[in-house]
Amino acid sequence: MCGIAGLFIKDPKLEPRLGELLAKMTSTLCSRGPDSAGFAIYGNGAAGQTKLTISGSTAEVDIARAAKLLVEAIGGGQVSVRHSHAVVTVKTEDVPRAEAWLAKNLPDVTIMSEGQRLEIYKEVGFPDDVAREFDIAKMSGTHGISHTRMATESAVTTNGAHPFSTATDQCLVHNGSLSNHASLRRELRREGIKIRTENDTEVAAGYLTRQMKNGQTLSEALKSSLDDLDGFFTFVVGTETGFGVLRDPIACKPAVMAETDEYVAFGSEYKTLTCLPGIKTARVWEPKPATVYFWEHA
Repeated sequence: MCGIAGLFIKDPKLEPRLGELLAKMTSTLCSRGPDSAGFAIYGNGAAGQTKLTISGSTAEVDIARAAKLLVEAIGGGQVSVRHSHAVVTVKTEDVPRAEAWLAKNLPDVTIMSEGQRLEIYKEVGFPDDVAREFDIAKMSGTHGISHTRMATESAVTTNGAHPFSTATDQCLVHNGSLSNHASLRRELRREGIKIRTENDTEVAAGYLTRQMKNGQTLSEALKSSLDDLDGFFTFVVGTETGFGVLRDPIACKPAVMAETDEYVAFGSEYKTLTCLPGIKTARVWEPKPATVYFWEHA
């Protein structure tokens, strides 16, 4: 049974504590999904620069060496290594070359995310251990999403853990199960959407990417998913500036939200929210079925 936590910070004074609070929220969900965990952090970024967060598909991959080779191959970039992942910051115009070089020369390296602000860290293991290995508690930012996973639709692997990203600065986590993910995966791949795993959640992320490429806003794409995705689900989505939540029309998966002047928070259980400042006076509610909730920074 998966567990989700999400935190969207409205008061900039709280931004240095994003990682700390998200790690604490996720810790309450360890028993729901002890197989693997992942964190999406929206931190600082620079115009004209794109962060490629990369990881090896196996433990044998030397990710620091891979990042160094990539930077040398494209003629520049910055590298920051965290545990089994590396963030390679390159000129945005160099991203296609970087992706092509990795695919040709280092096929065992996966791009977990790309974006001006998004970094995704995920790994097999107990969620508290994963958070500690990546030092999530010391990260700052405006919003973040995390996930603990009990494997259902695919193997327990680093690539199979959530969050999934199929578009720039966009990611998704999911609690539930989709019944039509196999046919939709084939359809998305034919249309050029990159789907790397057998996980149904990556299909949901790819679906939103396709809908937005076809002209829909994220809110419109989420609404369309209510008709096009079969199964039961709670989605939490991150974009460069925003944070969204959607439950299926039956809403059989538990979800609770809280809002204060400082933040908006999501958790699979109320106890997920109890570590947050001001939670005793927060507005706390259960998100309605088939209703899109979205918050965005100006």
